[in-house]
Amino acid sequence: MAGKRKSRRDFGRVRKLPSGRFQARYPGPDGVLRPADRTFATSTDADRWLMRKRIEIEEGRWLDPAEGQTTVRDWAARWLAAVSPQLKHKTQASYRSLINSLINPALGDRELSTLRPITIAEWVGAMKTKGLSASRIRQAYRVLSQIMRAAVDNDMISQTPCRGVKLPRMPQTEPHILTPLEASRIVRSADKPHDLLIALLAYAGLRVGEAFALRRVDIDVPGGFVLVDENLAEANGVLVFDTPKSHQKRLLRVGPSLAKRLGRHLENLPGGDDALLFTTPGGKPLRYNQWRKAYFDPAVSAAGLTDVTPHDLRASHGTWVADRYGVMTAAHRLGHSNASVTTRHYARPVAGRDDQVAAAADEWLDET
Repeated sequence: MAGKRKSRRDFGRVRKLPSGRFQARYPGPDGVLRPADRTFATSTDADRWLMRKRIEIEEGRWLDPAEGQTTVRDWAARWLAAVSPQLKHKTQASYRSLINSLINPALGDRELSTLRPITIAEWVGAMKTKGLSASRIRQAYRVLSQIMRAAVDNDMISQTPCRGVKLPRMPQTEPHILTPLEASRIVRSADKPHDLLIALLAYAGLRVGEAFALRRVDIDVPGGFVLVDENLAEANGVLVFDTPKSHQKRLLRVGPSLAKRLGRHLENLPGGDDALLFTTPGGKPLRYNQWRKAYFDPAVSAAGLTDVTPHDLRASHGTWVADRYGVMTAAHRLGHSNASVTTRHYARPVAGRDDQVAAAADEWLDET
């Protein structure tokens, strides 16, 4: 009787190793023969693995294992170089700092394919143990998530390990919403011309960097307009002029009295159209920390107020506008492309409005 004939394997190869386990090898779409990422207890297990790999290739789901062996450090550098032309200078510097200080030291030498959600959770936990703020941890995680998502999009790995990871919660901090009168006291208490700069924060809703970047050419005194098309930011100690946040340029109408004060300031401003409205005594662009310590904080103290930041003036402006003219108008004034940003971070209920609504509702009831 003839012996039982072995079935011919039409995809891949299986061989028995000296250890008694079986190794499977398969041809990729490029024809290169590659070993499986593990060995098998039986040849049947190896054949089943080859069958699944063949289906994966035929359905276009196959990824070259060599791509997954790229280290986080190398891929992060390549990713940052690719996205940097679309980023603001300050964002570039922030991403680079997070990669160099938090991502690479912990994960830089790991291969992309070896990362798992538990790896990322342990990394997040280690940062929390070191005492890093929730904000810093979340920033680092967001950058790593973008890096890993790009790896998936470029067929380096099949799925991102940044999923299902619990992040520390951000502390809920509310802006200090001032009344228009309180803001006016700060303006009156500030040294010239910084009183005008503070007025632009409170009564035009500018970001500090936008006010620092204003030039003569941006001011239309007769029309009462201010063009906000530039922002001054500091990145790693270097001052950089760029477009406003989210690239939202806008033309703002200011009140006649503020326009008149801007006009008087321009009359004594040296330089041409590109001259900055506000500078240091030496004519240099302003730096936030120095300006706040030298001019803003003393004005707040002189006004009899505490715990007020320049950003609070912008938030106050958003609240005043939203309360009287609606969130969409406030979003335009603040340079937000989405009104939800305005309500989430800036506009707040004005004190006493709920009492007024209750009184009005009572009148509505009496009318029925």
